[in-house]
Amino acid sequence: MTAHEIDYKIYGEEMQYVEIELDPQEGVVAESGSFMMMDDGIKMETIFGDGSKNDSGFLGKILGAGKRILTGESLFMTAFYNTVPGKKSVSFAAPYPGKIIPINLTEYQGKFICQKDAFLCAAKGVSVGIEFSKKLGRGLFGGEGFIMQKLEGDGMAFVHAGGTMSRKVLQAGEVLRVDTGCIIGFTQTIDYDIEFIGGIKNSIFGGEGLFFAKLEGPGIVYVQSLPFSRLANRVLASLPKGGNSKGEGSILGGLGDLLDGDNRF
Repeated sequence: MTAHEIDYKIYGEEMQYVEIELDPQEGVVAESGSFMMMDDGIKMETIFGDGSKNDSGFLGKILGAGKRILTGESLFMTAFYNTVPGKKSVSFAAPYPGKIIPINLTEYQGKFICQKDAFLCAAKGVSVGIEFSKKLGRGLFGGEGFIMQKLEGDGMAFVHAGGTMSRKVLQAGEVLRVDTGCIIGFTQTIDYDIEFIGGIKNSIFGGEGLFFAKLEGPGIVYVQSLPFSRLANRVLASLPKGGNSKGEGSILGGLGDLLDGDNRF
């Protein structure tokens, strides 16, 4: 194996974290901000790119950095190594309520395609890059689902799903249509494209966006019920206008705002 062989355990229900057990000299890479805790003896190191064999050499590092810029991610990742004898553990937490999904890349012919913000962490040696689309429609109309990352190698990787996760196994020619933001990821055998919903009423009054993702089998698709963008939009919509939160949730809230002396007639 080119990737480090790691053991893991996932804890929790709604707000999960994954604990990764490292043998001496084993390592794991993660996006900035996902670290939770680690045992004494674990060394943390910021690396340029993902530290995989595809990222070796100066040119490889520059290309890797360019791909990460396109996905909107940082130029750097964080690597954690066990530098002492004996097994040590490091844990990474999900960024918001949902599920952590373990992906064994050897079961998917060495490649898995996922949303750009779904990746959580992976065994050292797994390559994290951008999945380039050859279809113009994806680039123009793909929205959330357009910029996809590819995880390549023969080790374990972990992705995060918002809300409840659904795993769909598609047969050859079977089609699944999904909101672009609800895609977590899929195997490389899935044919992925963007489709226009169609219809004047759907386009103007539907409220679901003009495009959705068309996923055609054979292969496996992971879908999430609560994309972070949807959660963020609901939170923003619920914020009081002007930042004034007096009386929120109260039947007298509006009257309280009138009587607090801040309003002028």
